[in-house]
Amino acid sequence: MKTDQPIYEFLATGAEAFRVLTGGLTLSGEYAFHALAVKGIERRLDGIFEPQGHAGPVYVIEFQAQPAAGAWYNLLAKLGLYGEAQPERDARGLLLLLRARDEPACPQGAGQARPLLAAVGLDRVLPEWLEREPDNPFVAALAPLSVADDAELQRRAPALWRTIQDAPVAPPIRATLERILAFWLFERFQTLTAEEIWTMLNVLIPIEETRAYQSIFAKGEAKGKAEGEAKGEAKGEAKGEAKGKADGLKRLLARRFGPLPAWAAKRIDAAAIDQLNAWLEGIFDAGCLEDLIGPKPGRGKKL
Repeated sequence: MKTDQPIYEFLATGAEAFRVLTGGLTLSGEYAFHALAVKGIERRLDGIFEPQGHAGPVYVIEFQAQPAAGAWYNLLAKLGLYGEAQPERDARGLLLLLRARDEPACPQGAGQARPLLAAVGLDRVLPEWLEREPDNPFVAALAPLSVADDAELQRRAPALWRTIQDAPVAPPIRATLERILAFWLFERFQTLTAEEIWTMLNVLIPIEETRAYQSIFAKGEAKGKAEGEAKGEAKGEAKGEAKGKADGLKRLLARRFGPLPAWAAKRIDAAAIDQLNAWLEGIFDAGCLEDLIGPKPGRGKKL
């Protein structure tokens, strides 16, 4: 799984996510978070906070889950390109690292550029947040990155989930925080089944509506295949399996992106099992419906 997408999705919830991930930096005034493609060259700024209606600083953010010797140069390149296009802005770069020890050596002279540039090791700042603000839903969503001991994380998981459930935040933000917490738990406990993780959280909702659904497909496929072979119903099994996958995918897409258009439902119903598997695997990396299953067909074109 891609680990950068949940971080940028977390940041997109706004100023509180920025404060938590940066170790306490605050955004003064209104800001909008988005991705930005720099015209003319193949460079994309995956995360940027831009002030809205005031002259506060711009924050260009680069997240690194793995050591990268060129991470500072990558951020500097993006910062320079943004500054060239927007010279009137006070642009600053933030390098977010899962582990502080992964910070690469600074380019010569970059130290004098701070606070133009800064690095934040999440393994240092997140445990401090969890100790200071255990009831903060934004901190709870990232607890799997803070709690080193697996047994301790399992013990605290239900309370973390309840913290998000009980938080006075807008429903879309709550849904994002739920998804972030579930993502990191699945990354952390890769040997556990979906049912075991959801039991850990004490979540009592239909499993097909959860982030765990796609991992259950693998279990359902193996069980269905064995039963189908025993009964000689391989053809019927494949048809039922495809329909189950299609129905599940449509429910997940509606939960993530809103009501599903008719053209999208038709495309999913007509897809082969391998294609459905690929869509299910990519559902939490896609930024929108079209990113996952393709664009809406033009008039007269087939789905």
